[in-house]
Amino acid sequence: MDLYERLLNREEKLSLVGLGYVGMPIAVAFAKKIDVVGFDLNEKKIELYKSGVDPTNEVGDEAIKNTTVDFTADETKLREAKFHIVAVPTPVNDDHTPDLTPVEGASKILGRNLTKGSVVVFESTVYPGVTEDVCVPILERESGLKCGVDFKIGYSPERINPGDKVHRLETITKIVSGMDEEAIDVIAKVYELVVEAGVHRAESIKVAEAAKVIENSQRDINIAFMNELSIIFNKMGIDTKSVLEAAGTKWNFLKFYPGLVGGHCIGVDPYYLTYKAEMLGYHSQIILSGRRINDDMGKYVAENVVKKLIAADKPVKSAKVAILGFTFKENCPDTRNTKIIDIVNELKEYGITPVIADPAADADEAKRLYGIEFVDMSTVKNMDAVVLAVAHDCFKELSKNEIDNLYGDGKKILIDIKGLLNRCEYEKAGYVYWRL
Repeated sequence: MDLYERLLNREEKLSLVGLGYVGMPIAVAFAKKIDVVGFDLNEKKIELYKSGVDPTNEVGDEAIKNTTVDFTADETKLREAKFHIVAVPTPVNDDHTPDLTPVEGASKILGRNLTKGSVVVFESTVYPGVTEDVCVPILERESGLKCGVDFKIGYSPERINPGDKVHRLETITKIVSGMDEEAIDVIAKVYELVVEAGVHRAESIKVAEAAKVIENSQRDINIAFMNELSIIFNKMGIDTKSVLEAAGTKWNFLKFYPGLVGGHCIGVDPYYLTYKAEMLGYHSQIILSGRRINDDMGKYVAENVVKKLIAADKPVKSAKVAILGFTFKENCPDTRNTKIIDIVNELKEYGITPVIADPAADADEAKRLYGIEFVDMSTVKNMDAVVLAVAHDCFKELSKNEIDNLYGDGKKILIDIKGLLNRCEYEKAGYVYWRL
């Protein structure tokens, strides 16, 4: 009887190493079919899960209360499992080089608790070669086992889109790969238990790693093009959103929009690819050019806030500015790698300390990572300028009257980064309106 059958018969367990926005939904999905051990180093997070609370809002409290996942911060519980999925973040350092510390740390923990006959699948986004050249040696060293003889490895890139209730684990085709035919066969069958959209068997682990890293690099480049167009059209006095709506009537026009590119994927993954290219002697031109444009957009937004204050005859230093939204994307509490902080920091360079409101964000995380303390929306009054930064549903539902009440005397400056509002309506009402 193979491992897949033993998992189905609940004679063996599956483990999830890393229970964040990606790992936790995977664990919950698999727990509907097989026995699952969910491991994370963060004991506070584990306690929340055990008490039926979903801090990520990805599956909801009800699903956490009802799941059979064995949530634990005790690494020795991993010894109970034979099929392991590693879903830890892979950030970049301040100099934009890959920070493999989380995936190396997870490999050490898993290696210490790895048993013969196991299959290990990495989901973390990495450059081609990391799984085999970095993770496998750690697993072997820590376990004393031999890859290919005592355990098998594979790679299946995560494609979960945080905050997206349509494109979920179950509905997105899953890329799977393995070190040999036996490995890829069991990995494919295990993932098919939960992925209704089916799997795509990549021909090698490196191919699967490369596929993941170019998915987000492609999006990054397309958004960078839109951001560059926005800068050009603003200089021309043309509304970018109107241009894109017109161009979008052509059947093969790609409907990307300008914006701030943060989070753990689109703003990070391209650096993994260009880092590996540099190691091989190739200096990226298009990818890094797109990164530079996108990394500068927070500064660009802040500069336009200041320009509008000056144009409205409002003193810049100590101007009252509110920023609505702080997360890296809409309807998601995650503030890690948010580009809103770039706007905040740049405004401070001009002597402006903005107030920030975000009912959807993880306030504790924002305080810990950035020293930011949110204000309640009800206290946002008498503003000179308001930056509508994130397209949360709660902000989309704001009426014009509610937005009017955010301001004090004089001209109302509205920076609508995502283009959520009707430009004509607000300009007719006398607003100084600007958007990307």
